[in-house]
Amino acid sequence: MHDHASVSSDVTNDLRGVMADAGITENTDLIARILATGVGLGLDRASRLDLKITTAALAEMRAAFQHFAPYAGVPKVTIFGSARTKPDEPVYLAASRVAEALAESGWMVVTGAGPGIMQAAAEGAGPDRSLGVSIRLPFEERPNAVIAENSRNVAMKYFFTRKLMLVKESHGFVCVPGGFGTLDELFELLTLQQTGKAEPTPIVLLDKPGGSFWRGLQRFVDDELAGSGLISPDDFDRLLLTDSVEEAAAAITDFWRNYDSLRWVGDRLVLRLKSEPSDAEISALNDEFAGLLSSGRIERTEALRAEADDEPRAVLPRLVMRLNPMRVGSLYRLIRAINRLPSAPEGPARAA
Repeated sequence: MHDHASVSSDVTNDLRGVMADAGITENTDLIARILATGVGLGLDRASRLDLKITTAALAEMRAAFQHFAPYAGVPKVTIFGSARTKPDEPVYLAASRVAEALAESGWMVVTGAGPGIMQAAAEGAGPDRSLGVSIRLPFEERPNAVIAENSRNVAMKYFFTRKLMLVKESHGFVCVPGGFGTLDELFELLTLQQTGKAEPTPIVLLDKPGGSFWRGLQRFVDDELAGSGLISPDDFDRLLLTDSVEEAAAAITDFWRNYDSLRWVGDRLVLRLKSEPSDAEISALNDEFAGLLSSGRIERTEALRAEADDEPRAVLPRLVMRLNPMRVGSLYRLIRAINRLPSAPEGPARAA
């Protein structure tokens, strides 16, 4: 079996010539790998179906990246929920209101662009604050009227490319009662967070006033998953379960009150903050979270040399630690504590 490494040097040089002729001057190493992988698929004698899947997925990702690029500096929240929810249902109003509250706080709302909860969220945010990532199905779903009005939608053939974009671009997630699709998105979010494959982000489970949908899920998780030792007892604590629109919106924005971002440098984890903590606050964090560390202590640091490519964040205060890789799923607890520090900024918070 071949891979991109087996592409001859003559072919590699030809590919670089094609890139130069096209005027590509940035990230040439990565573009070359993409092209070489395509040649490698030919060397592998990949089936036509496999090549069609690869081609369509790459084209969809390119279209989606272009779709989101103009809004790269705007924080986004993705709202998941059922396409079958009717406009007169209380949960429809809840989704619309939380989207409106977040849009008023400067956020854009991303949805699957379909009917039901997706339309409710788009209506609440308004056409100027809504982005859609729709799916082409043989029997349902066209972009809803709000998304269609501003043409801010990208249509996908594959669920996996759609799910990538619904998750990749957002700094927070609100899940409203829904069926298999909604639960699929929720559990993928939880899996990515628990395993450290995605950076920590706030996840809210919003129900109608007095609703029991998410409480029923919590009982199953507590009794069956945690009760059988299949997950850690506190894994579900990373979520906020609420029927309050105000509490839901605050959970999204407050997650970013002091926490800015993180980066791994070897086995060291660097947390970038908006405000520098005091020595006493760092000492308290060490006392509370010593169990998350593999060795050493949480310490203040300047920007590390490996972070030189992230210049906009070079001036931010930092904490560095050696986190136990088996405890990466508990990072949300440390971030919540950082956001509660007396030194944390006051006032409305938003993602960087």
